[in-house]
Amino acid sequence: MSGHPTGVAGGPVVQLPTRFGTFVAQAWIDAETGAEHLSLSAPGEAAEARGDVSAQSQGGAVVPLVRLHSECLTGDVFGSYRCDCGEQLDYALAMIHRMGGTLVYLRGHEGRGIGLANKMRAYSLQEAGADTVEANEQLGLPVDGRDYAAAAGILHSLGLSRIDLLSNNPLKRADLSRHGIEVVNVVPAEVPARAENVRYLQTKRDRMHHALSAASPATTPGTTPADPARTAPIPPASISPAPKHATPPTEGHTA
Repeated sequence: MSGHPTGVAGGPVVQLPTRFGTFVAQAWIDAETGAEHLSLSAPGEAAEARGDVSAQSQGGAVVPLVRLHSECLTGDVFGSYRCDCGEQLDYALAMIHRMGGTLVYLRGHEGRGIGLANKMRAYSLQEAGADTVEANEQLGLPVDGRDYAAAAGILHSLGLSRIDLLSNNPLKRADLSRHGIEVVNVVPAEVPARAENVRYLQTKRDRMHHALSAASPATTPGTTPADPARTAPIPPASISPAPKHATPPTEGHTA
């Protein structure tokens, strides 16, 4: 455990069997906001095969893979193709179960922190021609209103002070670093674009500095390309060292 103040209180640890495999789950309450978050941890398939059931590896050769996933009701629950959130969640859970690490599911982050009702208002503006950044600005809302202090507190409580971060978003690394979490490597979390979300992904790449190719999909609206986390083995992760002297962009981010 870390000596850093965490600002979160953890509940009992339970087993959570899923279609990706079994995880160790724990709920967390943010002392400042009252938001309830969830961590899902797995030791990795190789460690599991050896009988090592520890979900974390600190101070050794293996650095745990960590995903901070912001709540997205439309994508995570209803499978919306307006964003890539649900498919990123599937990809992250499959990757973490395979390689070992923790997913922190952050509630209260809907719509990059603007809430569900405001996200629907932003969608309406997007249907009128605005992109995801412009829609928030037209509503007088922050492009990204999220805070990762609770996420860092959860990681410290779990003893995860050195991690590989599964993300396309450079601000997550910067925010975690400010809270005492060392990001050793950044692992891409890109899933294939769809006709319904390619403009959204291109906006994140071009205006929000996400590490995305956002290539135009080969499919047409309404078709269903194969989801890599659901239908095929996950390819080996492409891991890039975290930049040491990069200046964080000033605009808000998601992913």
